[in-house]
Amino acid sequence: MERTRFIEHKGKRILLLDYAGARDPDEAVASVRESMEFIARQPLNSLLVMTVVRDARYNAAVLQAMKELAAHNAPYVRASAVVGMSGLHRIAYTAVLMFSKRNIKTFDDEAQALDWLVGQD
Repeated sequence: MERTRFIEHKGKRILLLDYAGARDPDEAVASVRESMEFIARQPLNSLLVMTVVRDARYNAAVLQAMKELAAHNAPYVRASAVVGMSGLHRIAYTAVLMFSKRNIKTFDDEAQALDWLVGQD
């Protein structure tokens, strides 16, 4: 499964970063790096992004990669949402926001996030 891919919602193109169920730290970091490369090929200020982290596991290396991803993506992203955070994810989320200085809205489910994203376009 491609973890970084475009999807459509209400006629709008959304970039999905699907890290749901990512358990192996090395694979998770590799997926984040692939997302960064994919995003770097997109026009500046062009993306609506939904990141799904439901049931993903984090360690220090994954957290660092996620912080770098959020900072790297800033010039390319118009609006960003994250879905599926547990208690520990929220701690990581706070670290990512502080590092990247970005505003990334949180949602409990994909439908809410997608509706919000298309409203930001």
